[in-house]
Amino acid sequence: MKRALPLIALATLTACGLRPVYGGGSHGAVASALGNVEVAPIEGKAGWLVRNALNDRLAAMGQGDAPRYRLVVKLDDDIAGFGLRSDAAITRERRTLRARYQLVDAATGAQILDDTAGSDAGIDVTSSEYATIAAEDTALERLSQRVADQIVTRLALHSRKAANP
Repeated sequence: MKRALPLIALATLTACGLRPVYGGGSHGAVASALGNVEVAPIEGKAGWLVRNALNDRLAAMGQGDAPRYRLVVKLDDDIAGFGLRSDAAITRERRTLRARYQLVDAATGAQILDDTAGSDAGIDVTSSEYATIAAEDTALERLSQRVADQIVTRLALHSRKAANP
């Protein structure tokens, strides 16, 4: 019975229709679509971080001769204080990074996908201004990675859906 249970589980898993997103590896439909995405320049420090993170993830998929798609991203980076001490000094901040992105066909200029991604992080405000600024920068670096991951995941899911309607 102990040996039959894994076989039954495997049989039910294959019958449910699950397919890997990156099926076919670097030669699959999703990898080739993601490898042909060019990321447009994004304004500001957050933009530089997000663009580099996106390029790192998309370059891993391989590159075609000429990009078929252009990814246009607009960011909204906000820091808000919300923890207060009795002397009205802020003790906690929330940094929020939101991205609105559009995938555009480079040949026709047609918009293929329009979506948003975002994340936030909490920051402790200390008596040291240097430590607070360092924490805000570290939070921005982490948020940039998270937003880039969300964008690439959604692009991959869209590419898979477009390849297998």
